[in-house]
Amino acid sequence: MFIVHVQVRVKPECVEAFKQATLANARESLKEPGVARFDVLQQAEDPTRFVLVEAYREAGAAAAHKETRHYPVWRDAVAPMMAGPRASVKFANVFPDDSGW
Repeated sequence: MFIVHVQVRVKPECVEAFKQATLANARESLKEPGVARFDVLQQAEDPTRFVLVEAYREAGAAAAHKETRHYPVWRDAVAPMMAGPRASVKFANVFPDDSGW
């Protein structure tokens, strides 16, 4: 498993539009064979902060995700909604191991 946490800070007036665009992207992402999970989390204390938790079956699937038709649509749609650049942190799964996936 290859997991990416993408942290996003959204302009307050764009929260709902960001959520709609991101949910559409997440739904399409789940159709990709290399995507095991695609979670969209909104911070309870600060609703302008989001974390996307992207779990890929292998590292190459993350690169393939960026080549889909829906990813650039999302990227371009949400770019003006962001209050700052998004940041990502990549993880390797330790437990549970990916034998059950």
